[in-house]
Amino acid sequence: MKFDLHLHTTASDGRLTPAELVDLAVKKGIEVIAITDHDSVSGVEAATAAALKYPELKVIPGVEINTDYISGEVHVLGYFINYHDRALNAALEKIRESRVGRAQKMINKLNDLDLHIEWARVQELARGESICRPHIAQALLEKGYIESEKEAFDRYIGRNGPAYVERDKVKPTDAVAIILRADGLPVLAHPAYIDHLDKLIIDLKNAGLVGLEAYYGEYNESTISNMVGIAKKYGLLTTGGSDYHHFLDGRETAIGSVDIPTESIEKLYTRAGRHFTTGWN
Repeated sequence: MKFDLHLHTTASDGRLTPAELVDLAVKKGIEVIAITDHDSVSGVEAATAAALKYPELKVIPGVEINTDYISGEVHVLGYFINYHDRALNAALEKIRESRVGRAQKMINKLNDLDLHIEWARVQELARGESICRPHIAQALLEKGYIESEKEAFDRYIGRNGPAYVERDKVKPTDAVAIILRADGLPVLAHPAYIDHLDKLIIDLKNAGLVGLEAYYGEYNESTISNMVGIAKKYGLLTTGGSDYHHFLDGRETAIGSVDIPTESIEKLYTRAGRHFTTGWN
């Protein structure tokens, strides 16, 4: 059985609509997916509706909230959220509004570097509610200023780049609280990349964190083993996913290609008060 609990759509920086992503997941034989767009839940309902024609596929409503920590960004995933919750949507809208101002400031800095891209084009590329740095990278690539979107981050809009702009600060504990208030299960995303991880996990578990994304597209076996060990140490569930965006850049982990144990999915469902049964049998 295949699972993928970390997927993005056009509601944030993914390149497939929710319906297109659902179709691809079924084509790849995936049984459970989670829609986890950055700071947006607008793709969840469309994905859920698209999946109605596929009884073998289950869609978990989710979100990925971007936050700031000691030495960089920390992302918190939320699973089984009530995506109609007013407080959740208000909090996410506030975060997205800060993204707009940030993106406009980045474009101004790029223009000062004689890298001229238009705000209107970035908005068109975003397509959904959440404007993200990959949309700026796309615009730069279209103009021929860079040879790959990765180059945009490496040279210009990454944390140490000349066009980088800090976001309005959202703390990881804030994200956990937002998810919990929407009846969701907060899980720390791609934790192997986080400095001072143990301190963060202790703080987040005290705030209500329930899981760790131990199985991730870019992890090798040693890293996975280490993350599973850390999850056990702190009594956390393990989840996993590809972090798929449909970039088609030759470097992205393919949807459904991360080996996630069925036991992890079952425990996540149990924690959410749901019963997991296979749709393929």
